[in-house]
Amino acid sequence: MARSPARHDPEPARPAPRLYVLVSLPETPADVAARAEELRAAGQLADIAAVLIRPGAAAQGDNAVATLQPLVAASHAIGAACLVEGNAALAGAAEADGAHLDGIAALKSALPALRPHGIAGAGGLRTKHDAMTAAESGADYVMFGEPDAAGRRQPFEATLERIEWWAQIFEPPCVGYARTLEEVDALVEAGADFIAVDTLLLDAPQDGAHALAERLSTGGET
Repeated sequence: MARSPARHDPEPARPAPRLYVLVSLPETPADVAARAEELRAAGQLADIAAVLIRPGAAAQGDNAVATLQPLVAASHAIGAACLVEGNAALAGAAEADGAHLDGIAALKSALPALRPHGIAGAGGLRTKHDAMTAAESGADYVMFGEPDAAGRRQPFEATLERIEWWAQIFEPPCVGYARTLEEVDALVEAGADFIAVDTLLLDAPQDGAHALAERLSTGGET
């Protein structure tokens, strides 16, 4: 997910997209350990490029770093970059690879702590102008359509339109969130660099990994 220069036409075809897995942090240490094992298992079945830990209220106080570490370790064990949502300082303390920030203000605030080596991702981008501003500010990628803490997300048609627009014009990678296999197909066709999934893979790693691998390798044609 390294930063890239601005795109210049004509441009060669982008490689097949890879998976970016969203993992909500469970509330108890036992459940965190179980989720870490699920992630390791999924990583043996699917090509996972990145993992985003979404701490929510489960990583608060003095034990926050210890709470995250099993998932950070699992991510690294499967060769995936590990990011922490919304907290660059916690990402650094937990030895994650970077942070995913919600909105332009959060991104700009976190960049000094993440540079020069950490990944800075941008989500919560309400408008096209926000997405362009994020890239210009130094985001290593932009994400469209991810659900909020309550599971709400924008209509998929809006996500798809943003991915199509971004892939045609800009060089920094774009990530599109998919909740179903049909949405994966559409995002692959639209030119997403990464497909973000959560329960689609983790709830049934064997079946999910097979179905996702087939779609990613065939460009969405099954």
